[in-house]
Amino acid sequence: MDLATLIFWIIAVILVGSALMVVSLRNIVHSAIALVLVFAMAAGIYVLLNAEFIAIVQILIYAGAVTILILFALMLTRIGGETITNPTNRQWVAAMIIAVLVGASIVYAATTSRLAISNGSQGASQLPANINNVVRIGQLLYSPTSYSYVLPFEIASLVLLVAIVGAIVIGRED
Repeated sequence: MDLATLIFWIIAVILVGSALMVVSLRNIVHSAIALVLVFAMAAGIYVLLNAEFIAIVQILIYAGAVTILILFALMLTRIGGETITNPTNRQWVAAMIIAVLVGASIVYAATTSRLAISNGSQGASQLPANINNVVRIGQLLYSPTSYSYVLPFEIASLVLLVAIVGAIVIGRED
């Protein structure tokens, strides 16, 4: 077993354990903090896949912004005084059966697919050797020679700006 495989299994065990903590902890704030660990471990998986940009976006957007948004929403719900803020749902048995079926289908697809069991060397050299994926994303976003994604990028930033202003208006006390 090489080092990358060992690191993957360590990250995967922590990710699955913290994901189970998210759904099983009784205190919802503790559950949200375990969600930060899930997001961080998912970013670790992305780093192992040489997707550094996606890993950084995962940390910034999900582990940072989404978790803060969840904690902000929890603070606004006024659940003070209750010790069990994440009660057990009565439909957990059905949810467990569905989760096992989905997991079994993923394992079946991953073990029987031609692409999953190939040696993986076909898609490894899609980029030139002297360029990484962050540089390529930048070239796709702002290149004047090929199709530029500047307009969709600016529209997405405008939508995020409207969401931030909306959150400030909602969170502001009158």
